[in-house]
Amino acid sequence: MSFPAFNFDNIRKEPLGTVYVVDDDADVRDSMRRLLESQDYRVEAFESGESFIAKYDPNAIAVLLLDQRMPGMPGTEVQDHLIARKATIPIVFLTGHGDVPMAVNALKKGAADFLQKPVKIEILLPLIAKLLNEARENRVQSERQSLNEAMLSKLTPREQQVLERIVAGRLNKQIADDLGISIKTVEAHRASIMDKTNSGTVADLMRVVLGASQNH
Repeated sequence: MSFPAFNFDNIRKEPLGTVYVVDDDADVRDSMRRLLESQDYRVEAFESGESFIAKYDPNAIAVLLLDQRMPGMPGTEVQDHLIARKATIPIVFLTGHGDVPMAVNALKKGAADFLQKPVKIEILLPLIAKLLNEARENRVQSERQSLNEAMLSKLTPREQQVLERIVAGRLNKQIADDLGISIKTVEAHRASIMDKTNSGTVADLMRVVLGASQNH
């Protein structure tokens, strides 16, 4: 039995990530869209800071290419708005009107880069790839942290007390003396803690505790 040749070109590629382009110049938006879509990025283009903010999805793995001088809300105000929302999206300013103080201020506030137009493709594309990769890694870390926090939140107050002492390196007998309970009770709490945190070993448990406390 023979099968027809499979055309792999028909497989729809998943976008590598979302790139938001915010620029009041339609030619810039169109050229950026063509360039980035040719690299398998999902592109959403906006003519103003206000229209971007109205549609921005904080859950997207994304990078923001942001013009500075636009009618209405300038790029720096868009950045301030995102900071106020505690948004973590990396911002790359692309502007033909930038100056050194403006760039320094944007970078101090957390912008990833500040590039003059016309930006070189060989600079822009590697930068976008790097920032999207970092955004994915940060998302994985954030989700892992949330999972660890959720597991620890299941512990009773007494189990929390036992956990604190396990983390401090106290032995079961020492924990029992500390809390005025029997060793068997400590062992029962310890088993429950291991079960609720999906930990097979103390090393696993330590990873959960440390993972939940990251960035706190």
